[in-house]
Amino acid sequence: MFVGEQPGDEEDLKGKPFVGVAGRLLRKLIEEAGLERRDCYLTNAVKHFGWEPRGKRRIHKTPAQRSVAACAAWLDGEIAAVRPKVIVALGTTALAALTGERGVAASRRTVLRHSTGAHVIATYHPSAALRAPIAKTRAELRRAIAGDLARAARLLREE
Repeated sequence: MFVGEQPGDEEDLKGKPFVGVAGRLLRKLIEEAGLERRDCYLTNAVKHFGWEPRGKRRIHKTPAQRSVAACAAWLDGEIAAVRPKVIVALGTTALAALTGERGVAASRRTVLRHSTGAHVIATYHPSAALRAPIAKTRAELRRAIAGDLARAARLLREE
């Protein structure tokens, strides 16, 4: 199971998670990690797109904690229905929603547990690897995410 922050503009318009640019990168990284996309459940901690207008564009706005809390029942229901052995938290919002932890960098190297007993792997959201202003940083973030997904795949195979 992969949990992101919230739908983006394209996801909001299409009504499906991870169908935009970040989703395409995520699917590529899932494949590179040796996982089958059809075996992965993709969702978000917050179920609605938080945005602010900028001209004719809708610009992403980080969700408030109250939005995360308001959507917790839906995320809990998805986890109960899917019963994942490994959950990948994509970014700080997802990590906090799943474990209460706030730092992706500090949590990446450990295996956390969800209250259901599922392993939680923290990594950066794919959008971070797309939006970093420096090419070297984008490449480093992509490698970090790829490594974390490979670790999740190994952990899943061990289960």
